[in-house]
Amino acid sequence: MKELRKQTRIETKALVDYTGTNAVLDHKIRDLSMGGMRIETEFLEDEGAAVDLYISLPEIGKSFEAEGVVVWVKLSPPKEMGIKFLSLSNETRVVLKEYIAFLAGRKA
Repeated sequence: MKELRKQTRIETKALVDYTGTNAVLDHKIRDLSMGGMRIETEFLEDEGAAVDLYISLPEIGKSFEAEGVVVWVKLSPPKEMGIKFLSLSNETRVVLKEYIAFLAGRKA
């Protein structure tokens, strides 16, 4: 299968709260990039669903809010879904870049 992502994803243990058809708190973000993330959750949304996100980055003591859309869903355990970020603010981009650089530095 051809890789379609434009940004490299990096593994993380950050947490996300999201609201779509469900309101879900403290779920694991498996990997993260400037373009989106993969979440492990039992509460899956449908592909194409809009979600509001609150992402906590405890390693750097920051958090941010974003809007996203579900681009894929994995129904077999562990249940996961891929979320694409929509229109991140400049401030959010700075925080996300800082966090990804922090994680990349830890892995080096």
